[in-house]
Amino acid sequence: MEKKRITLAYGDGIGPEIMRATLRVLEASGAPLDYDVVEIGESVYRKGTLSGIAPDAWDVIRANRVLLKAPVTTPQGGGFKSVNVTLRTVLGLFANVRPCKAYTPFVASLHPTMDLVIVRENQEDLYGGIEHRQTQEVTQVLKLISRPGTEAIVRYAFEYARAYGRRKVTCMTKDNIMKITDGLFHRIFDEIAVEYPDLHAEHLIIDIGTARVAAAPETLDVIVTPNLYGDILSDVAAQLAGSVGLAGSTNIGREAAMFEAIHGSAPDIAGKGIANPSGLLQAAVQMLVHLGLSKEAEAINNAWLCTLEDGIHTSDIFREGLSRMRASTDDFADAIIERLGHTPERLLPAHFRSTGISANRIAPVPAIKTLVGVDMFLEWDEAGRDATVLGRRVEALNDERLKLKMISNRGVKVYPGGMPETFRTDHWRCRFTATAGGLTYTGVLDLLSRAHTAGLHIIKTENLYEFDGKPGYAMGQGE
Repeated sequence: MEKKRITLAYGDGIGPEIMRATLRVLEASGAPLDYDVVEIGESVYRKGTLSGIAPDAWDVIRANRVLLKAPVTTPQGGGFKSVNVTLRTVLGLFANVRPCKAYTPFVASLHPTMDLVIVRENQEDLYGGIEHRQTQEVTQVLKLISRPGTEAIVRYAFEYARAYGRRKVTCMTKDNIMKITDGLFHRIFDEIAVEYPDLHAEHLIIDIGTARVAAAPETLDVIVTPNLYGDILSDVAAQLAGSVGLAGSTNIGREAAMFEAIHGSAPDIAGKGIANPSGLLQAAVQMLVHLGLSKEAEAINNAWLCTLEDGIHTSDIFREGLSRMRASTDDFADAIIERLGHTPERLLPAHFRSTGISANRIAPVPAIKTLVGVDMFLEWDEAGRDATVLGRRVEALNDERLKLKMISNRGVKVYPGGMPETFRTDHWRCRFTATAGGLTYTGVLDLLSRAHTAGLHIIKTENLYEFDGKPGYAMGQGE
């Protein structure tokens, strides 16, 4: 069989140890692979490349289209971007898939029958990293949810559920609060769900949904979420299943894919030979499935399950009375290699299928977009932060096109008619709305010019639009 060429990154901390163990198992299985190694992570940061990825590494990664990556360390401090986020966004890896399964009674778990999959949107939401410090007291981050991005991840979740014979797909958002962004995610989920009548579709608010994962994961099957919720939820679920150290992660795009353990680089145990390679090995198994090597993937996974059944466990999952041998990283890899060709006796043997990426799109009907106002954000820290003083000053900017509707502070209306108990920072949103139809951006620019002349410190503006006559912006609390 012609060998598949993939890219390897050994990572930081325990990364090199668990990568070597994983490669030994892959080679012993006979998986037809060739490797190109690239340098990613801390050593690249130290050379002055703040992305953590050397320019020549990109050429190799893009040429091979498949990357098996050990954990890397992102230095703390300004200017450093997460390598994982950079790889996911640059390569278009829109889907993050994390199976979370219990292996009881051989690995201790609070939920012995747990077997769910979290499909997480991988590029949008708060992970765009678009942040600003706007005043002395207030910072902001932009949450971006797009129709194409949401359609892609939701459809992938349904396709995955169908391919693996799953029964249900659950969408989790916080659209009771973020009605526009999370609301779009929920609405598109409902639109796509009707195309899969063989699957049950439901929606849960993320807080009660997380509680359901913690208390009754057996009631869930495939979960699809925006980026941040999925990141948190998948770690919670993996730990509930037995250990974060057992879970691998698939990052799928239309042109490339990346496979990694979900845990970090754990520098505190690096070099001690005790790290559990299971997470990276599970990622490698998923990589083999992606490459069409399901036979080799099933052989490795079954040998791994046999190792768990035989009580050969690394320190993170070792339990007195449950485990038989406390294995080092290399011991654990040796045990898996010895069991290649065996199938587990009590745990369910592995069976894998490739999941295709549907190119179907819902063609939205273009809406009529109308400029109806502007939110002007100010930094103001005068007169004891009396909103009435600011309100009268800002009202003086009114003209025949735009008039002040309200002022809010941290999203809460404080003028006119605010409550004295409301805490106020130095960051104020002044909402102006059009007095009649036909507002143009020239009217907005004229307003900003008057505000500047009046000595007000403008931080930013957000135009207010209606789409087919419906507001494309959220109301302030109390508005």
